[in-house]
Amino acid sequence: FEYRFRRKDDDYVWLRDVVQVDMKDGRPCRMRGLMLDITESRRVKEARRKLENQLRQSQKMEAIGRLAGGVAHDFNNMLQTILGYTEMSLLEVEAGSALQESFQEIEKAALHSADLTRQLLAFARKQTISPRLLHLNDEISGMLKMLRRLLGEDLNLLWKPGGELWPVRMDPALLQQALVNLAVNARDAAEAGGRLTIETENVEIDQAYCRRHGDAVPGEYAMIAVADDGQGMDSEVLEQIFEPFFTTKQAGQGTGLGLATVYGIVRQSEGFVNVYSEVGRGTVFQIHLPRSRSSAAEQPEEKIPKTAPRGSETILLVEDNQALLDLARKMLERLGYQVLAAASPKQALRLMEHYAGQARLLVTDVVMPEMSGRELWQKLLERGESQLKCLYMSGYTANVIAHHGILDHGVNFIGKPFSTYALAVKVREVLDGK
Repeated sequence: FEYRFRRKDDDYVWLRDVVQVDMKDGRPCRMRGLMLDITESRRVKEARRKLENQLRQSQKMEAIGRLAGGVAHDFNNMLQTILGYTEMSLLEVEAGSALQESFQEIEKAALHSADLTRQLLAFARKQTISPRLLHLNDEISGMLKMLRRLLGEDLNLLWKPGGELWPVRMDPALLQQALVNLAVNARDAAEAGGRLTIETENVEIDQAYCRRHGDAVPGEYAMIAVADDGQGMDSEVLEQIFEPFFTTKQAGQGTGLGLATVYGIVRQSEGFVNVYSEVGRGTVFQIHLPRSRSSAAEQPEEKIPKTAPRGSETILLVEDNQALLDLARKMLERLGYQVLAAASPKQALRLMEHYAGQARLLVTDVVMPEMSGRELWQKLLERGESQLKCLYMSGYTANVIAHHGILDHGVNFIGKPFSTYALAVKVREVLDGK
């Protein structure tokens, strides 16, 4: 037999009890045996079992992430065509007509699809991020009004900021996305009169903690805890909550991407998430973000103008997808630019050899069959186009311009799908050196 004893100091030990029963005249007359302390071997066995489960889960999540990232990348290219031509068509049709309403419905569906692909890319850690130094208490305080509107009147929001919280480096838009997803989940799980609590504190993670939590890395972290007193989850549900498209909600009430998005955002920000839950007692999500030692002041974000800025410069446009090439050319020409359009890097190089003028900007896809967008730009610079600036566009970035989705310093990027307005603002920003 194997069983557990509680000692006087309230610690537990596991024992293996090996018993032999002696018989006399067909009846048991004596028991003899040996008790072995197997606490350590059970601990090692349990640790190995947990590591194996974590490895299997990690491999499964990685495989799903690759699939999701690939699907989202290709889908973004198609959405770019749908949204771009819908946007242009809306400028041509008569206001208030049935045709305008039809195009608006197409645009609405395409924008919703674009949101879903962004969530897939967040889970797959293949989205583009621009992290900056953040003070979490300030960022969360600025979100409280929006979160309270999201939660509604039936759920109370409590905010408990920790003192002297360490700064972190993170994209503020992604922090907001993660907290909104957790708030929506809490709202759906809670009953009227329930409570959602958000609190922050500094935590130091050691090796012992990491042995119990597979995603953790030793170090100093700013931690955000989001706790609700809702329905809670059992162990079977907990094992699957970060997998994309897994949901406990009824059909039509959720995509199953909310928590998968949170997982991807935090992992791409070099942090980790822990979840504690008990059926009937609620759930706590703990987001750990690594402490930043940087003290550099961040530049305030500039207000984006309400009207799309225009220009007259010459732009070299390179895109190996012919439909997207035609669309981007029309967008730029509508904004007043002179466009040299090339369907491949080699065609772009030939165009520039015979072009008598000077192109001011290269707008190029990141990954193309003959060479990458970065390699094309380097070749053009080497050929004497020293004033040529570069703007990359892609469904998601590749490691030629980013590492784990984090843009290299000085890289200009616009993600697909983009609107004419977004392209206009970004092109002017690069040309004007902002």
